[in-house]
This record gives sequence, structure tokens and C-alpha cells, in this order.
Amino acid sequence: MSPAETSLRAGRRRVRITHPDRLMFPRDGITKLDLATYYRDVARAMVRHARDRPIAMQRFNDGIEGEAFFQKEIPRGAPDWIRSVRVRKEGGTVRHPLANDAAALVWLANQNCITPHLWTSRADRLERPDRMIFDLDPSEGGDFALVKRTALELADVLRAAGCEPFAMTTGSRGLHVVVPLRRRAGFDQVFEAARAVAEELARRHPDELTTAFRKNRREGRLFVDVLRNRWAQTAVAPYAVRPRPGGPVATPVRWEEVEGLESADHFRLHDVLDRLDRDGDPWERIAAAAGRLPSP
Repeated sequence: MSPAETSLRAGRRRVRITHPDRLMFPRDGITKLDLATYYRDVARAMVRHARDRPIAMQRFNDGIEGEAFFQKEIPRGAPDWIRSVRVRKEGGTVRHPLANDAAALVWLANQNCITPHLWTSRADRLERPDRMIFDLDPSEGGDFALVKRTALELADVLRAAGCEPFAMTTGSRGLHVVVPLRRRAGFDQVFEAARAVAEELARRHPDELTTAFRKNRREGRLFVDVLRNRWAQTAVAPYAVRPRPGGPVATPVRWEEVEGLESADHFRLHDVLDRLDRDGDPWERIAAAAGRLPSP
């Protein structure tokens, strides 16, 4: 193997890594090999959340200080052991890769995919989502304390509506509140149920919260975003690295941890594996908690 290549053992496979010394996070010294190694090691928790979900790859061929692009179609030349699913789109179809094992996550990292974004449904029943996502995303420099308060109240509203919510830092600016669902409703029903919950929350706090899509109508309020619940929309994968300085990670958290979070990028690439070893995966039982749509 040339000096410009190496390989990583991931499960039963050895996956080629080209340009392993490429600096994906130049200011932090995080290389492509570091990124691939992280994804191999975090696969024990991450795969259970990513398995069978179509992926949109957020790729950075020159690291996070270069240009980024999203790619849905699986690249030509992908190894035949990478599973994929063909999905309808306007005017045709697109074949998305799936990350069903550690080797697939390492392969994604070798495509300079820093952040995999996932569908809320799975390949065998694409029309029936099993996740409902509320994205609490403040404007740049927004009040993270408000994000935390809103997430905690939203969790209470969802529990009162018959659901079991889960929380995750996005590794960017906000928090996701996620509801696992039985696969009985279509995207339109899931979206409308999420919108009803979000609008109820905004009615309670009209000076602080909004469901307005247009930024010029938010007037500094926190956007309770449910748009990720529509067909073909994606959300950052649990345990995915984000393309921001320091290598922050979208990290599932326990509800009792939320109040103590300092920021949405509280956890970094070098922290998460130790956290999993010490505390386990807070979302380990998320699939078992799947229930009906919220009915306020």
C-alpha cells in the first residue's frame, strides 16, 4: 500500500483509507484517519441508530475549511458490500448508501463524509417514519438556556400526549427532541402531529418561541422546527461529527443531563468514546420505546 493509503480493520473487513494524513479539521490537527478511526470505534452505538436509514453525505474533500457539498447518490465504485436503497424522487430515483456496520461508517469517512444525515424512516418501509424530530435551533449567538428550557417543557408536553421523548445535542447550536414511533402513520400525518405540538408550545410562550419558517418573521424568537418530518428530509445522525472547529459530535443525552449542558457542542470527538465506555448509550432502548403519534 502506498504512503498515500492505509487501511483500518472494521469488524470482519479491512477498509482502505486514502490520504489518511489529510487534515479534515486543520486547526485541531484531526486527520482523515482520525475521523475514520472515530467512526469505527463509535459504531457499537451509532449503527443501531443509523441502520437501514438512507443517508445524505455531507462531504468536505479539502477539510472543513474547504467547500462542502451534499451527496445522496452512492458514489461510483463503491464496494459491493455497501448496502443501499433506491428511493423515488421527482423525475427518477436516487440510490442512497446505508451505514449498517462499522465498515460502512469507515467507508463513509473515506469519502470525506464528515457528517452523515439520516432519513426518519427505514429502507424496508420508507413511507412509514419511525422517528419524529423537533429541532430547537437558535439563531447565531442565541440563548442556549432558552433552548434547554424549551426542550424540557417540550418533553413534558410529549409525555402528557402519550410519547416517550429522547434528547440529543446537535453538535452545532441547538438540541433535537426525538420521539420514536411505531410505523403506522405516513409522513404527512407525522408532520401534522409534530406541527400541532410545536404550535401549542409556541402559543404558551409567544414572546420566546415561534413556528415561523421565514427568518424575518421570527423576531429573535427560538424556532421550533418540525420540517425534518417531511418526506426525504434528513437530520444529523446520532454520534455524527459536525464540521465545526473542535470536532463537536451530535450526542444523545439523558434528560437529567440537559440542564447542565453548557452548549450544543458540549461533546467533542475525543470525549464521546470515553463517555460511552463510562455511561453507555442514553438511546440504547429508543427502539423499544416506540409508540403512537402524540395526541395533545
